Amino acid sequence: MKIQIKMRWEEEAGPKYFNKEMKGFQREGNGMIYEAIRNLVQYGLNTGLLEKEDELYARNQILRELRLSEYEEPCGAAGEISLEQTLKELLDYAAENGILENNSVVYRDLFDTKLMNCLMPRPSEVIKTFKTLYEESPEAATAYFYKLSQDSDYIRRYRVIKDMKWITKTEYGDLDVTVNLSKPEKDPKAIAAAKLARQSGYPKCLLCMENVGYAGRVNHPARDNHRIIPLTMNHEEFGFQYSPYVYYNEHCIVFNGTHTPMKIDRSTFVKLFDFVKTFPHYFLGSNADLPIVGGSILTHDHFQGGNYEFAMAKAPVEKSFTVSGFEDVNAGIVKWPMSVIRLSSDRSERVIELGDKILKAWRSYTDEAAFIFAETDGEPHNTITPIARKRGNVYELDLVLRNNITTKEHPLGVYHPHQKLHHIKKENIGLIEVMGLAVLPARLKEELALLASYIVEGKDIRSEANIEKHADWVEEFLPKYETVTKENIMDILQTEVGLVFAQVLEDAGVYKRTREGSEAFGRFITYIGG
Repeated sequence: MKIQIKMRWEEEAGPKYFNKEMKGFQREGNGMIYEAIRNLVQYGLNTGLLEKEDELYARNQILRELRLSEYEEPCGAAGEISLEQTLKELLDYAAENGILENNSVVYRDLFDTKLMNCLMPRPSEVIKTFKTLYEESPEAATAYFYKLSQDSDYIRRYRVIKDMKWITKTEYGDLDVTVNLSKPEKDPKAIAAAKLARQSGYPKCLLCMENVGYAGRVNHPARDNHRIIPLTMNHEEFGFQYSPYVYYNEHCIVFNGTHTPMKIDRSTFVKLFDFVKTFPHYFLGSNADLPIVGGSILTHDHFQGGNYEFAMAKAPVEKSFTVSGFEDVNAGIVKWPMSVIRLSSDRSERVIELGDKILKAWRSYTDEAAFIFAETDGEPHNTITPIARKRGNVYELDLVLRNNITTKEHPLGVYHPHQKLHHIKKENIGLIEVMGLAVLPARLKEELALLASYIVEGKDIRSEANIEKHADWVEEFLPKYETVTKENIMDILQTEVGLVFAQVLEDAGVYKRTREGSEAFGRFITYIGG
């Protein structure tokens, strides 16, 4: 296999739209579709997905999917190939010739994934190449697999590039902000079809091993082009893959080989350090295991990691302490809007033991004065979001204290983005947000653009239904800026969105950054023996 480790994202990113009126599929019979087939095969050769010996086989697989029984080699060289454009031409042909059940994004995604599988190596080949490269270095292995996940269109570069991304400077460091535009919205017909579709227990969920090579359906994404690397963590079988939406560099998912619910316990810490020992250039963390403070998938034990240093990882320890019996482990409270205890040592087993002690203490901890309750009416509230990393020979574990209690005033969670901030962020604060990356809804792209025009033109924000929810926020921050122009308004809005995210994280912190909050945090440290 030809392995090309380095490839700029931009090479396949730019959208090039197919002008059907100018070209069409009528040009010289099937000439246009033959060109598209040739280009897709050539793309496979260019990226190393295919060897020269695979060319004819791949072409015939594509012909079969397009229900074509013959092929004529187009004249001339392929030239520069845009994967997005090539797939669009193939999908347009499939739509016009009744191959697609419906010409909508759901059905097009199901079919173009099937086409990409015609270029894919078998799972065993991918695993073998990964293991061979790992002997060279862990970095070489993950670089190969990450590139494969992009070249295969499992990670759709041309969609990911559309995400809005920026950085906001705060007292806690540079927070990352992204407005997620890479997840396509389902059309009404697909939604209706999904409701009518037979509910299947296979695969059990989106994270199960059975997804590898799965064709998908209207209520389950296609995974024909999906590959998984097997790992062993704490003597258990796990799978290693990348997120199709890559919110940050080499955003990976590590999931249990068995469909088992998430649970944070001592074994979680063992698994985290088993992973970072295997891939020391990656961090790995877990969502909490309770609703509200957990992630979107609690039914399947999994972790998220990657080759990226978040603001939280860069944040310093602002108050050190020592736990009795663990004098050899460095411990401290991190300068972060959420409540984070950082442990570090050159002995991972000692960090694990102290982490387990803190976890068990927090599970059972109640401090009514600080409105922290271990449980109410038998429902547990306290848990931890853990993140592990390796810095040279030192093992580091961040323990983010979480609590999911609700009240009439805060029905979505006391330690959750408060109502005042829901116009920007209403969703749960999971692992990625905890570390300092805001994943914001796609609606904000249009809302911020509209808001910018209303501010610059001096229009009444409350008169427009789509943005009236932002009016109080604008009235609060706008006086800070002496000059507001068409040129700087979007920069202002992005800065203020980032500052809202900092407030979101403060809301999610169980101990506020006040004198009272610091004293309450100190009481818990004393409780664990610090």
